[in-house]
Amino acid sequence: MKKAIIFDLDGTLLYTLEDLADAMNYTLREFEMPERTVDEVRRFVGNGIKKLIKRAVVPGTSEEVIDKMFDCFKAYYDVHCMDKTRVYDGIMEELDVLYKKGYKLGIVSNKVDSAVKELNEQFFSEYITTAIGEKKGVRRKPAPDTVNTALAELGITAKDAIYVGDSDVDVETAANSGLPCISVLWGFRDKGFLIEHGAVFFAEKPSDLTEIIDNISNGEV
Repeated sequence: MKKAIIFDLDGTLLYTLEDLADAMNYTLREFEMPERTVDEVRRFVGNGIKKLIKRAVVPGTSEEVIDKMFDCFKAYYDVHCMDKTRVYDGIMEELDVLYKKGYKLGIVSNKVDSAVKELNEQFFSEYITTAIGEKKGVRRKPAPDTVNTALAELGITAKDAIYVGDSDVDVETAANSGLPCISVLWGFRDKGFLIEHGAVFFAEKPSDLTEIIDNISNGEV
């Protein structure tokens, strides 16, 4: 039996897209660059804030300016990360089911660590105590560092865990960490895109997760 479930945050547990877009556009305005649409930001997210900024800025923007924009983004987002963010329908009920079945639950994200911890405290602390984000000394996903840190905090090894995420980065992260991956279809990437990037298990709605997790845990898939 598996013992732990590691969740991605943005696009998996939380709808965060509009707050990310607002922070990105605030930063672009501050640096007198054209704003981006919400759909553009949806396609840009997944590899951390600095990568989001690099994808959104005017081509040829220097690393020095991008570093300044990162600080601007982080300062704005730390204050506004919960303005429009919400839990996806059905997620709290599913976390309750998994928690009562005895699974340990954790979060790993390429969002800055302070925001990850704040959002977890706000929304999921009843079920999740381990929440790891991007910080110095820990490589962002798809490197396995955040997953390994979460597993260590939970006292669980990779062979006893399952990963749940919504993106190609999550599929790669799970593979690099030695975990099976369940890809959710209510997030920021569609099924065809995920299949192209190696996804195997799919949940169309949060309540699907229990059966898929149990089947993987019992070796039935």
